[in-house]
Amino acid sequence: GAKNHMVVMPDADLEQAVDALIGAAYGSAGERCMAISVAVLVGDVADKIVPLLAKRAKSLKIKNGIHLDAEMGPVVTKAAYERISGYIMAGELQCADLLVDGRKFTGKDAGAGCENGYWIGGTLFDNVTPDMRIAKEEIFGPVVTLIAYDTLDQAIDMANDTEYGLSAAISGDPAKAAPVAAQLRAGMVAI
Repeated sequence: GAKNHMVVMPDADLEQAVDALIGAAYGSAGERCMAISVAVLVGDVADKIVPLLAKRAKSLKIKNGIHLDAEMGPVVTKAAYERISGYIMAGELQCADLLVDGRKFTGKDAGAGCENGYWIGGTLFDNVTPDMRIAKEEIFGPVVTLIAYDTLDQAIDMANDTEYGLSAAISGDPAKAAPVAAQLRAGMVAI
């Protein structure tokens, strides 16, 4: 399936990159075709951004969508919940580092009247490799995988290694990001 990537360059504004990734990955519980599911981290930005992403994923406001401050709601069906949980298990079995486990979130955590929904929290994997299922297959849920590369060329090659290339994003200095955008094979590229 389609995998949408965000390339985070070494000069990225960390706060802006975190906000963009959290919204693009966890909005609509990741159940939309344009959701970012893979963050490709270039150079030393990984060391700086991973703790910020983990903190933000843990503090997502997950609740009934009637509340205006809700950042994420439940997933749509029991089958979706089971599929997403299966991918999280697959990531663990393939030795990715599960930094934030959304399976620990329950309807009780979402508030009164939410006990029976199919709730799963924001999930974050680090030290993912491109051959892992969670990197290759579309999870269609609130799961973000982080893949780090030393060079921008490696990151571009990885982002282009997808079956459909629906969308991509780049977080970094716009002047430096524009030539990168031209190299990404995706239907839509955001900077």
